[in-house]
Amino acid sequence: MAEGGGNRQHPRNLQGVLRMAVEAGSASDGPAPPEPMTQERIEFLRGALAEVCKGQMDEVEQMKHCLEVLNRDECREGVEEEGEEDEREEALEMLSELCENLDNARDLMKLGGLDLCMSRCLCHSEAGIRWRAAQLIASCAQNMPEVQFYLLNQGALLTLLQLTDHDANSTVRVKALYAVSCLVREQDEGLRDFLSHDGFSVLMRGMQSDSEKLRTKSAFLLLNLLTSHPEHKDTVLSMGMVQQLVSVLRSPHSSVHEHVLGALCCLVEDSPRGVSDCRDPSLGLEELLNQRVQDLRGREESLEELEFCERLRVACFQGQPLEDNGMDR
Repeated sequence: MAEGGGNRQHPRNLQGVLRMAVEAGSASDGPAPPEPMTQERIEFLRGALAEVCKGQMDEVEQMKHCLEVLNRDECREGVEEEGEEDEREEALEMLSELCENLDNARDLMKLGGLDLCMSRCLCHSEAGIRWRAAQLIASCAQNMPEVQFYLLNQGALLTLLQLTDHDANSTVRVKALYAVSCLVREQDEGLRDFLSHDGFSVLMRGMQSDSEKLRTKSAFLLLNLLTSHPEHKDTVLSMGMVQQLVSVLRSPHSSVHEHVLGALCCLVEDSPRGVSDCRDPSLGLEELLNQRVQDLRGREESLEELEFCERLRVACFQGQPLEDNGMDR
């Protein structure tokens, strides 16, 4: 490192990188480069920097325009025009795409876009608006603690759980659950809210849904939470979760079964109560597992599900302890 280099501020974004490149071409405080940067190259980088800054401003203006569309009065003489509904759906889709950029997600929050989404779009009469609003919340919250805290403080989680549990449209329910997962996975405050609103019961009912996607996503989130937070195992067992999970296993085979078996493995690990629940003769779980192992052997695409079956069978019916299942993903 050059002398005094410890005081240099490292760039935090593309604009900073380009600015540093321009400065490096203009004056270097280290050994002279083999070939100095030409004036033409410096001008090119300055132009690129200007374009990046302009592009960022353009995206903010796009978000503002989308919010104007969403904020319009919805009714004209009591009847909403179909074209206006299409505009709102397009605006929500554009915002979701833009907010995959974390800076844009933060800017949308500051512009009041998340408040508008929660107050007018999540409760909209049209399912297409509701599910796109839930998708936007998920896009903004994913990997963005600042936005997650804001949404939690605004009560978004309860609304999303209610949509997951009760909405008549299956797409709305699936998208709402995805947004829930973005607020509770690896987020302690979100998990506390989830528990206070009886979120595990919502997942239990989700696994009994007619929607394959909702069943799968509910089971996957349950598995994830039990793997990351085994301290809530007793809460889940007290709800009769083992009985519900076994009933799901008796449904026609699908991708949800792998997550259900993984969740059962979590519930019996270091838990005499979990093992006892699984051994309840009325469930017929031992016979079910024996049959499932026979059905899955030789199927390469089902290796993980087969492993869960065998681990569960050993833990509950062969008197051997369940080893670390390695389910952290």
